[in-house]
Amino acid sequence: MIFRSTGLGKTELVGKVDDLKRQGDYLIMYVDVTDPVKWRIRVGMGFRDIAKVMACMAKRSVVGFLLSPKQWRNKEPEHPGDF
Repeated sequence: MIFRSTGLGKTELVGKVDDLKRQGDYLIMYVDVTDPVKWRIRVGMGFRDIAKVMACMAKRSVVGFLLSPKQWRNKEPEHPGDF
């Protein structure tokens, strides 16, 4: 997983989702950033946030991507360029 932020300029962070836990009315997603720094990012998602993510996941282009056997075997995905 790669991350970019306007606050970090052109810096690109590399990390992975580590865990997802319920805490009250939120799901907390834990992301471990490994490069260029070691950070633990926490994302608190409320019901509306999760509903929006699920609606985006239901788009035809995303479902096609997720169901593509090519993606399941792709150990080194091509960089998406500037995003």
